[in-house]
Amino acid sequence: MARILVVDDAKFMRTLVKDALVGAGHEIVGEAENGNIAVEQYKNLKPDLVTMDITMREKDGIEATKEIIKFDAAAKIIMVTALGQEDLLAKAIKMGVKDFVVKPFPPERLQQAAAKALGL
Repeated sequence: MARILVVDDAKFMRTLVKDALVGAGHEIVGEAENGNIAVEQYKNLKPDLVTMDITMREKDGIEATKEIIKFDAAAKIIMVTALGQEDLLAKAIKMGVKDFVVKPFPPERLQQAAAKALGL
């Protein structure tokens, strides 16, 4: 299945995302707790998919997504967001984000978004 980079500033949320995706047969190739690390890891790991939190310290998910897409226009990114971030989400979708998942989410919703983004 897909090689995935999980980006979220909360370790427990990274764990929930990882568990849901590994449960669907995917491989987690990296984790990042902020946008700076996410961009660096994307360039090094070249994952098939990224799950990206929107709000993080240092560099948020919007800026990290912008940099990743600039580096690789074919990047597949899913935003994982809390309610109330519709403006940021709309901006992300215009940039080319493939799908979004609202926290808290059932594992099946994240698995569905990953499959859609990957064209499975």
